[in-house]
Amino acid sequence: METYKYKIEDEALVGQRIDKLLSDFNSEWSRSQLQDWIKNDLVTVNGKIIKSNYKVKLNDEIQVTEKEVVEADILPENLNLDIYYEDKDVAIVYKPKGMVVHPSPGHYTGTLVNGLMYQIKDLSGINGEIRPGIVHRIDKDTSGLLMVAKNDVAHRGLVEQLMDKTVKRKYTALVHGNIPHDYGTIDAPIGRNKKDRQSMDVVDDGKEAVTHFNVLEHFNDYTLIECQLETGRTHQIRVHMKYIGFPLVGDPKYGPRKTLDIGGQALHAGVIGFKHPVTHEYIERHAELPQAFQSLLEDIRLRES
Repeated sequence: METYKYKIEDEALVGQRIDKLLSDFNSEWSRSQLQDWIKNDLVTVNGKIIKSNYKVKLNDEIQVTEKEVVEADILPENLNLDIYYEDKDVAIVYKPKGMVVHPSPGHYTGTLVNGLMYQIKDLSGINGEIRPGIVHRIDKDTSGLLMVAKNDVAHRGLVEQLMDKTVKRKYTALVHGNIPHDYGTIDAPIGRNKKDRQSMDVVDDGKEAVTHFNVLEHFNDYTLIECQLETGRTHQIRVHMKYIGFPLVGDPKYGPRKTLDIGGQALHAGVIGFKHPVTHEYIERHAELPQAFQSLLEDIRLRES
C-alpha cells in the first residue's frame, strides 16, 4: 500500500466534500472507490477517521492509504466503441471523454478494455490481464484515438515507434489566455511533483518532454491550439501549457481555480498516425471534436460576436 498526504492551504477548496476533492486531486481515484476507502478507515483528516460527506477545512492534513490493486476478473462489455481502423494485427479505437482506459481500483467495469474485449476478440498480452491490447493511454477526461495491438508482435512494433518518436499524435486543446504567437515548442522535462506525488510537474531531473503547438483560433480570454507530441509523458500537454502560463480550460488538476465547469480538461486526441508494425504501410486516422467541445467553442464565439 502507498500513502499520500495533502494539506488544505487553498481557501477555494474549503467546504468541499472530501470524496469529491480527492477524486479531483487524482483522476485515477473514483468517488465510489474513495468512499469505500473512507468506510474502511484508509482516509484520515488530522489523524482522525471521517465520513465521506466530511467537508474540508483550512489547514486540514489529509492522509490517503491507497488500497492495493487486486486483479479482478475483467469481463467483456458491449460499450459500442467506435473503431476507426482494424485488421488482424492492429486497431484504432475512439475513447470518449469520461472513460478510463484500463481497469484499476474502483474502475473494473465500463473501461475501454472492457469494451475492447467485447468487440475485438484477439488482443496482445504483453501488458498483462488488466491491460490487454493497450499500447499507450490518454487521460480519463481526454477524448480521442488510441492504437491497439492485437498480438504481441504488433505490440512490440508500436511501442518501438513510440520510443523512436515516429508516431504522429495531434491534440486539440482550449487554453486560458491569449497566446501572443502562432507557433511554439515547449522542451521541458517532466517528473513527479515533489510536493504532490499524484501530480506531474516540470522538474530538473524529469524525463525529456517536447510539445509543439500552433494556434488555431484566438478568443478574448482563450486560445484554441493544436499540439503535436514528440514524447508521451503523463499529463504532458496539461503540464506544459500550465508551465508557460496557458493552462487548459476545465482542468481540475493543473488549471486555475476559476475555469469553465465542463467536466474535465478541454483536450481531444484527434489524429493518430503510424507505420503498420507488420505490413509497414502508413496508417492515419482523424476524429472530429466531440459535440460538447464544439458546443463550447460555439458558445464562446457567440458571446464574443
